[in-house]
Parts: sequence; structure tokens; C-alpha cells
Amino acid sequence: MRRLLLSNDDGVHAPGLRALYEALTPHANLRVVAPDRDRSGASNSLTLSRPLALTALDNGFYSVDGTPADCVYLGVNGVWDERPDLVISGINHGSNLGDDVLYSGTVAAAMEGRNLGMTAIAMSLCGAHHFATAAKFAASLIGAADQLSLPPRTLLNVNVPDLPWEKIKGVKVTRLGYRGPAEKPVPVQDPRGRTRYWIAPVAANADDGEDTDFAAIEAGYVSITPLQTDLTRHPARRDVQDWLDAFA
Repeated sequence: MRRLLLSNDDGVHAPGLRALYEALTPHANLRVVAPDRDRSGASNSLTLSRPLALTALDNGFYSVDGTPADCVYLGVNGVWDERPDLVISGINHGSNLGDDVLYSGTVAAAMEGRNLGMTAIAMSLCGAHHFATAAKFAASLIGAADQLSLPPRTLLNVNVPDLPWEKIKGVKVTRLGYRGPAEKPVPVQDPRGRTRYWIAPVAANADDGEDTDFAAIEAGYVSITPLQTDLTRHPARRDVQDWLDAFA
């Protein structure tokens, strides 16, 4: 059977991870390596200032006192003799749309798998109720994974509407939209009267055109966005060179 590594950023006890595990168990040999706590927003960070603890849990999962990328690094790169065939991260509790992917630990876990040579998929539920829908869709993707051929350093970012399975309208291959500038931080007072700050909720969409991930989810479709790890803005290289040449 196919060997899969599962991870996430919501933590090893998250309901989305359990739903994913239960849906994929009939289809593959699974290893679960996930953070010991919620590490949402950890992005691609690695823990470099101390060694990591890998702990076996009673349910067969493994927890790591580190980031999602740490978990996938350990799960793929040498703790066990057998490497997985595919890395799946999720199911995230909440969407990862547009420029969310730059902050998302869910996407980062998949990206770390891709950086280590694995086919990788990030799965997110755009809500908090219908994890079974996202898990069922993940199982359908695994069934067709052998036919998936992606360019090097590419992964799939999958977002599923928070709807019952029968209300999903279909699947769209999308591009990332993007949000407007972030809102101001929200000040609060701690019990000692000191001011602390919450990161504000996400801003309104600035680009949610009909071919974007935002539009697909809003219309009730699963969104699949191929992502690349090359962040170079290639068309701008000539502009930057011209700028440098102007004052050389």
C-alpha cells in the first residue's frame, strides 16, 4: 500500500487531523507526525535553537514540540527507515486562501514535504463543521494520486467549503486571490493593567475574481490551487536590472 505522512498546524489532537486519518486509513499506510500544540501561522519556520522532542502517543500518532515544518522534516528525513510516498497536511480548521498561504503552517508542512522531494497536498476546511466532507475529498484525491504529475517544487493547496458532501457543487482549479492590507492590531488589557495586542482579523478581499480560490469557495466549489516554491517575480528581473543600470 501507499505510504503517507500526515501532519498539520492545529496540533496533534485536532479534529481535522483525526478526520483525515480515519478517511485515509483504508487506502494507505499512515504515519502521523504533528505539533504538540496549535502552531497556526508558523509558516515555514524551523526550530534551530534547541533539539526537538518526538513523542509517541497512545493512539499511534507522534507529537513534536516544534513547528509543522519540523514535523515533516522529522517524518520524511531519516527518523524512520521508510520514506513516505506523499505528504498530506491538514485538515486545517479554517481556510488557507490567497496570501494566507504565506503565513499558513498547514501549507508550510506540505511545502516542507515538497522541498524534501515528496508529492504534497495541503487540505483546509473553510469553516469548522464538515470535516467529513474535506476528509472524503482527500480520500478521493489519494485514489487518483498515481496519475498526478506536477512540475518540480510544486504542491497542491486544496480548500473545501464547509458544507455537507451532497451540497458541494464540484471542483475548480484556481489561482490565488489576495487580501487587502491588514487591519490594525487590537489592544487588550491583561490582569495587571498592561496593554497587549491581538493580531487583527484578516482584511477584506482585494482580488477575488472569478478564477480565484476565494470565488470558488464562495460559489460552493472545492478549490485546488497549484503552488510553486519559487517566489521569484521573473518578469520584474529586467525592470530591476534597468533600474540598477540607470545609476551604475
